[in-house]
Amino acid sequence: MDSQELMVRASWLYHVEGLTQAQIGERMNLTRRRINELLAAALEKGVVRVSFNSPLAENAELEARLCRRFGLKDAVVAPTPADLDQMHAVMGRAAAAFLDRFIQARKPRSIGVGWGATLHETVLQMTGANEPEMRIRSLMGGLTRGSEINTFEIVRSFAKVLNAKCHYFAAPIYAGSEEAHDLIMSQPVFQEFLREGSNVELSFLSVGDVTGRSLQIRYGLPPQVDIGRLVAAGAVGDLLGRYLDASGQPVDHPLNRQVISPDIEAYRGIPDRIIASGGPHKHAILLATMRAGLATGLVTDAESARMLLKVGG
Repeated sequence: MDSQELMVRASWLYHVEGLTQAQIGERMNLTRRRINELLAAALEKGVVRVSFNSPLAENAELEARLCRRFGLKDAVVAPTPADLDQMHAVMGRAAAAFLDRFIQARKPRSIGVGWGATLHETVLQMTGANEPEMRIRSLMGGLTRGSEINTFEIVRSFAKVLNAKCHYFAAPIYAGSEEAHDLIMSQPVFQEFLREGSNVELSFLSVGDVTGRSLQIRYGLPPQVDIGRLVAAGAVGDLLGRYLDASGQPVDHPLNRQVISPDIEAYRGIPDRIIASGGPHKHAILLATMRAGLATGLVTDAESARMLLKVGG
């Protein structure tokens, strides 16, 4: 029996009849190593072509296309849930699995996080680890009212699941005025927090939209802010509490001069910047961040991924 015939026979038994390599070796009187070589050669020479009939295969293709289109290091695409109210849970599961792999493989010494429902769901799904030398830092101020999605609880939860050191950023996300912002930021302790936040090795954030679904719109903005005027200024959503236009640039609005978080250029200095968000209400701000190159990694849903590939560029 020549090599071509051996290749075809081994491939048939493996791919069609479902035998293991050990079983094929016994039937063909060949070693398992030889069977492995035959199967690999069949794929290389085109004798066997593997195709996938699964929505997950499409998601893997979307991930590769997102990386090529936007220059990303990493992309994770989860199925879009039929019930969009489940989007945070779906994003959380996908992001948790990604972070588990990232942390195990790359061992970042410091992680900066924001706040929100997606991050809350993520930390609930993460696998426990023991990283006592790792530092988890707030990258932005938080809500003034207690909540499980607030920055303080998110940072504490990440530190707990990873057994890491916890560094809170004890400030509101927005000062009451530009003058109040300047006064707060003149304090050395807050300058140090922003500097340390910008020096983390990995950031993990979600983005916010400008609709009524946004937790920040509902709970985080100063009472005098008119969301209509923010939208009129060109805002399509926020990253780190900084409202961006469709090209991913900060809009000219007083709110962006009241936010307590690293500025966009300082944020760009973080080596690995993961954004996790999905759903149609996040499309505009996701597109803006991708266009501006604000992320090195993206966790999103399939419909959002298809939109980014169709419209982005």
